Amino acid sequence: MKRQQLGFIIDRLTNSILNTISGDSFQTEVSHFTLADAKHITRKNGWNFNWKSELNDDKKEVYKLSIANNLDIIQGLLSISLEEDHIFMNLVESAPFNIGKNKLYEGVAGNLVAHACKISFQHGFDGFVAFTAKTRLIDHYEKTLGAYHFGGHRMIISTRPAKVLVEKYFKT
Repeated sequence: MKRQQLGFIIDRLTNSILNTISGDSFQTEVSHFTLADAKHITRKNGWNFNWKSELNDDKKEVYKLSIANNLDIIQGLLSISLEEDHIFMNLVESAPFNIGKNKLYEGVAGNLVAHACKISFQHGFDGFVAFTAKTRLIDHYEKTLGAYHFGGHRMIISTRPAKVLVEKYFKT
């Protein structure tokens, strides 16, 4: 099966998400993405991927990131698969209004990757998360996430950097 090359940008690792205008920090909540949510998450609304097809794949779990007191507005999405000994990130996407130089919030992608790491720990995978990166972003993921380049386009986040991400985003 050909894996989607991911091209998300880690703009900043925060302990929540930061409003780029006010500088205010907002606590987030990660929950399951539903069919009802998918009605509003379309290419027509500026999203790049078909998230409904991710939902329809029984091998994938799809999560949405929202601000804790505003669960109706999705800040970003994550699709993962549980493999034999790690979590595989199929897709990561920030909401259209959180991309580019005029983005509203920073920290969305980092928050979603941290969630994948958290699930890895919960499943006894020691935080191991794998994904397929676009060539031009391999160095970026090494620097920002502590991921290592496994070969080809494959990237791995191992226990230590996974723990750093989880501790940054999730107060345990």
